[in-house]
Amino acid sequence: MAFSESKNFSLDIADYIEEAYERCGVIPRTGYDLTSAKRSLNILFADWANRGLNRWTIEQKTLKLVAGVNTYPVGDLVATVVASGSFTLGETITGSSSAATAQITAKPSATQLTVAVPTGTFTASETLTGATSGATTTLSSALGFEDVQASIDVLSGVLRQSTGTTSQADTTLSRISRDQYLNLSNKLTQAQPTQFYVDRQITPQIRFWATPDQSSVYEFVYDRLTRIDDADDFTNETEVPFRFYPCLAAGLAYYLSMKRNPQLTQLLKAQYEEEFERAAAEDRDRAGLSLIPAKDFYGFINV
Repeated sequence: MAFSESKNFSLDIADYIEEAYERCGVIPRTGYDLTSAKRSLNILFADWANRGLNRWTIEQKTLKLVAGVNTYPVGDLVATVVASGSFTLGETITGSSSAATAQITAKPSATQLTVAVPTGTFTASETLTGATSGATTTLSSALGFEDVQASIDVLSGVLRQSTGTTSQADTTLSRISRDQYLNLSNKLTQAQPTQFYVDRQITPQIRFWATPDQSSVYEFVYDRLTRIDDADDFTNETEVPFRFYPCLAAGLAYYLSMKRNPQLTQLLKAQYEEEFERAAAEDRDRAGLSLIPAKDFYGFINV
């Protein structure tokens, strides 16, 4: 008996659209049919973000904390400049023409500054001036928010110290709610951070308490959930593991049926929900479970 010995079957965007239209009993005949299907596919991806944890989109990030700065973007917000060397960490930069401001959180290279989410909008080619150092430079291009705005949520995070040494230590930080953060009496208290709050705006941010009291000492290592890559070119493959192929095809067919063949909508919806439930149930962590009985003061065993 001969086998293919290949395990690389995949579908591109056009394949999914063709499969979905076939399930709807429709033949796409115009460019608009394809554009409409691609739009539905991107809306389907947005729905998946609301349905739960897509584990293949989890990404671990490391954020170096700076003394006096308690708010950071969820992701990388990088300003490309002519020269970054003379600026200091934690200082505020101001745009000469826009009057926008932001705090510097890192200097990844001689021509890059990592900044907190700015107040206002910087414009390309304007001069940036540091409030503490007095240094100036020119912003080469407008800030790109794509990486930060691709963040959906922060799942968990630890505070790391002595990175890369034998004494490296991770401390779990507690996540608090918006209301709990709002009711902290002094948000500017400087000490080792113990809590964080995720402000899930269009440009999400992490707010720490206490405000870090040292630079280059603390690192926040966190797992973030990100968006699935968009369906752009029809020849692109989707950022979906193979076990979700049936679910994706069924979901797109359901979405298209609402526009092209409503008589099949309920049937295709039922198939989609079944496929999604099966795929989501498989896409989970597997770990051992240990139950340890507790012995109380009277000698009874409590489980």
